[in-house]
Amino acid sequence: MKKYAYYVEPYNETERPRRFLEAFAAILKHSNYGFVLDTYSRTSTKCARCACNCQVFEQSGDPRDVPCYRTELLLRVYRRYFTLNGTLRARLFNGFVLTDDYIDEMAEAMYRCTACRRCKFGCPMGVDHGLMTHLSRWILAEIGIVPKALVVATREQLQGKTGNTSAIPVVALKDTCEFLEEELLENYNLPAKFPMDVEGAEYVFFPAVSDYLLEPDTLMGNAAVMHLTGGSWTIGTGYYDGINYGLFYNDALLDRIVSKEAQEIKRLKAKKALIGECGHASRSAKAFLPTFCGGKNAPPVINIMEYSHKALLDGRLKVKSGAIHERVTYHDPCNIARSKWIINQPRELLEAICKDFVDMVPCGQMNICCGGGAGTVSVDEIRSFRTGIGGRTKADQIRKTGAKYLVAPCANCKKQLREVCEDNELHDVQVVGLHDLILKALDLEAYGITPPKKDDEGKE
Repeated sequence: MKKYAYYVEPYNETERPRRFLEAFAAILKHSNYGFVLDTYSRTSTKCARCACNCQVFEQSGDPRDVPCYRTELLLRVYRRYFTLNGTLRARLFNGFVLTDDYIDEMAEAMYRCTACRRCKFGCPMGVDHGLMTHLSRWILAEIGIVPKALVVATREQLQGKTGNTSAIPVVALKDTCEFLEEELLENYNLPAKFPMDVEGAEYVFFPAVSDYLLEPDTLMGNAAVMHLTGGSWTIGTGYYDGINYGLFYNDALLDRIVSKEAQEIKRLKAKKALIGECGHASRSAKAFLPTFCGGKNAPPVINIMEYSHKALLDGRLKVKSGAIHERVTYHDPCNIARSKWIINQPRELLEAICKDFVDMVPCGQMNICCGGGAGTVSVDEIRSFRTGIGGRTKADQIRKTGAKYLVAPCANCKKQLREVCEDNELHDVQVVGLHDLILKALDLEAYGITPPKKDDEGKE
């Protein structure tokens, strides 16, 4: 591959544009983005066919939300300052000059995007506008332009005492897991455990750490499945957070965070990473453990839904057909569906346990984003934008299904969709995890377990 060497011209107008160009040059020098930008900069990014696939533009009608317009903001800087043709043209014809106002426009545009990458399928040139949003955010982050919520989360992971985004100390983790074990025993007569620091287990479990605070039924479903199917797994108290907000704005932090997963797997002499119900946690591990942590020798990554699906097909996971009577629909997290990685597996699990499962249209690889992708869900200051402009198309999809249960196997999607439902008056919709429903549908008697008896009111 061609070696790129970048030179930043003397630039004295203001300090921030100069810092932006220096950061851009450094990233190009130490990454592979140069090849992509060189290719994209030679193509047309102005036809706007991508706009047909953008749910944000569909609702806003704002030119800033046309994906190729946003990409062109970055490519214009690249052409002007990092190509010979652009430099010569600017000197001859007094061309484009990077300014503070232009940087502000970029920052606003890049954080209106959910980076769901649906727009890529509408681009006749195959330009990955989500990737350009990601690169733009990285450059902006290097000069201090990044939402505070993303910085706080990654700072606690990398510098805080707890080492995780929700600031959960080990003692609280253990207390939570012990409580959930008691709940499983009391409510299901199921002696499932959350094993900790077991050396030599097949899997080290990395859910979104917020699940330990907010999603007890999902975690109990995970533990129940692993227990009943004889899964060899453990939680590592050295590192137990699957969240990786570096994926949303900074590759350097993405590297450092995913490396903590690799180190924990190595410490416990395990073989694989088992990721909980979280789209971006799954993608960041699946895509970037090989990138940053050993290439082909990196530990394999399995999502918990893949594990449960295989266990169902193998006959190790026994469930009651039609156990869930209410109408159920499924939301595809962009990070695991856009690449066709996980689409059919959760649906086959739901069809095995639900009497009335319906899909949203469109779904699967062409799903509609929850509206809070790429970390924007963590920015509470823009909630009205997220649930209105960003999430209204999703709200309309959900409403048309008439479902009571909306399965969203992703921590960020769950938060966003609960707010979408609340702000769009979908008050009868309950957002749950896939394993919440699997837990309700387990055929315990097939395992020789007698479920606790319940009275006429459903109480034990």
